[in-house]
Amino acid sequence: MMNATPQIVIIGGGIGGSALATVLARYDIDVVILERETSYPDRVRGEFIAPWGVAEFKRLGLLSLLYQHGALHTKRNVPYDENWSPEQAEQRALDLTKLHPDAPGPLCIGHPVMCSIFADAAISAGAVVLKGVKDIVCLHGSSPVVSFLHDGQKIELKPQLVVGADGRNSTVRKQLGFSTEADEPHNLIGGMLVADVPDWPRDVQAIGTENRLHYLIFPQGKDLVRLYACYDFMDKSRFAGPDKKEQLLQAFQMKCLPLADAITAGTPVGPFNSYSNEDHWVDNPTAPGVVLIGDAAGHNDPVIGQGVSITARDVRLVSEILLAGKQGWEQNDFAPYVNERRERMRRLRIVGRLAAQVRVEFGPEARKRRSRVSQRFAEGYLSPLPATLVGPERLPAEAYLPETIARLIA
Repeated sequence: MMNATPQIVIIGGGIGGSALATVLARYDIDVVILERETSYPDRVRGEFIAPWGVAEFKRLGLLSLLYQHGALHTKRNVPYDENWSPEQAEQRALDLTKLHPDAPGPLCIGHPVMCSIFADAAISAGAVVLKGVKDIVCLHGSSPVVSFLHDGQKIELKPQLVVGADGRNSTVRKQLGFSTEADEPHNLIGGMLVADVPDWPRDVQAIGTENRLHYLIFPQGKDLVRLYACYDFMDKSRFAGPDKKEQLLQAFQMKCLPLADAITAGTPVGPFNSYSNEDHWVDNPTAPGVVLIGDAAGHNDPVIGQGVSITARDVRLVSEILLAGKQGWEQNDFAPYVNERRERMRRLRIVGRLAAQVRVEFGPEARKRRSRVSQRFAEGYLSPLPATLVGPERLPAEAYLPETIARLIA
């Protein structure tokens, strides 16, 4: 029978919630996960782990689980782009294997797969995982209370701490009145999983822009690739309607892509959904008896693909605090997490804004700007953009200054 007074209740059994539960349960913390889904859907995001995120999963002792289930390292990023020929793009390819001392490159693996991996690991470690949970109500305070419906029964738990890990539309965040800030939307970004693309190299990712589309291509296991498209709001109708999947595939018939035919001949095997790209953040993701992690605490512009890495860092920092005070926790105990996350997300917001400006603005002037930035980066100009690979804390503070960015794009 489930303990009605577990040490920790985690609301949300996705990547962050299940990874945190796994780590804590391995150290005999009594953890219950409440997950609304009965199976994990393809949410068209969270499938790229930057090298600094790979290092976080390694520190958490979870990286081997990802390898066991088919995670792939990409070794090169090729910037196929309208500014240069495919041959020139190949010459500009970035070696991804030596950017971080604890990671041999980014990692690619499906979001639903990761959720399942960590949920199963949490159960194996001793956590209780309840799926199909409904009508969650969370009350914060020195003695928090969580009530919900599961299998037609109303259940009430009284943990020492509640962790909100329930994603962008967090119920915990909304119910407890956390203040959320946001940038203005800049563009739309959507993605789709495509099968039957065996010719795409399993160790190559590609990012570039042609005409009015910024694209990203990441390989997954077997013959799968994940396609992402970033486009202006005025082009929204281009990827709407019953044929939107085919429209997305055909959008990858680009002159700059040498394997365009192989991609467009692929078979969509997942949904195509798009979202606006703006940053959202919570300045202090804690309250008495509650701490938020992952997207529930605010998410970065998906154009730079930091979501899973951000979540992994959150899991590590929060787990370290929890394991250091296994007999109880106060809100102030999480100050190191709050302060580190605040600066981390500030820096990544700067990177996201710059990336959107450089990559997802279109026309002759935008094309020239993109070329200038690429050339100046090659010449050694200081830039905040490498933070997306090495981690925001590994660059000097001056990389994020307005004058640094002005020199880069002027």
